Amino acid sequence: MAPVVGFIGTGNMGAAIIRGLSPLGKADLLGFDLNAAKLAELAAETGMAVAKSPLDVATGADYVVLCVKPQHMREVLDSLRPALAKGKCLVSIAAGITMEKLAAWSGGRCPVVRIMPNTPALVGAGSYAVCLDDPKLAQAQKDLVLELFSAIGKTFPLPEKDFDAFTALSGSGPAYVMYFMEALIESGVYVGLSRGLSTDVVLELLRGSVKMALESGQHVSLLREMVTSPAGTTIEALLHLDRSAVRAAVIEAVAMARDRSIELGR
Repeated sequence: MAPVVGFIGTGNMGAAIIRGLSPLGKADLLGFDLNAAKLAELAAETGMAVAKSPLDVATGADYVVLCVKPQHMREVLDSLRPALAKGKCLVSIAAGITMEKLAAWSGGRCPVVRIMPNTPALVGAGSYAVCLDDPKLAQAQKDLVLELFSAIGKTFPLPEKDFDAFTALSGSGPAYVMYFMEALIESGVYVGLSRGLSTDVVLELLRGSVKMALESGQHVSLLREMVTSPAGTTIEALLHLDRSAVRAAVIEAVAMARDRSIELGR
């Protein structure tokens, strides 16, 4: 009998996970959202069953995936307590809400898994940090969570102490990449390309570079060196970036995001 995975909140990230799991046939899906119209559309698209309330999700599901905003988490968990039991598993994708808080707010009635996704999950290319530190978790529960999320993206099993670093690098990371892409597009316009052409060139540049990094088996430093000929155009550009301390600025930016994640968790 397939396990039932229930979702409380089917907004962008919850819906992305549901769409990824739906064709796999590894679990029966159940969901609730305040937006009844969008919930109905998602159910029609994926075959997910619709629940009438968060409590109905917790009652009917073996795994309860919490896709609600952090500021609403305590209220939601308090409402779920009557339906929670040892055999169930809570799975939270809320940023900054620690396992200790999740356990306390749910009354410690069932084990907790914490997951940190990033926005490429919206196009089926997400990365997921997965924390399985809770000693109450059965091995079968650990295995199923990893199986489900590994089927829809790249999973990184991590201790919770590394979640703030993962959030800063991968959770916020798409914004850094888009920021750099914007700068490259503007640079193309600056040196004379049309905006449309510059955008197309940059998108293909990123696509090809990532493909090469994934498939070549070589470290990114070696791939960079392949492009950097003596006294050529690339070394001229890289020297300017180093003079401008771009590498240091990127490292410091990620560290600042990590520190902010720690603050929010408090």
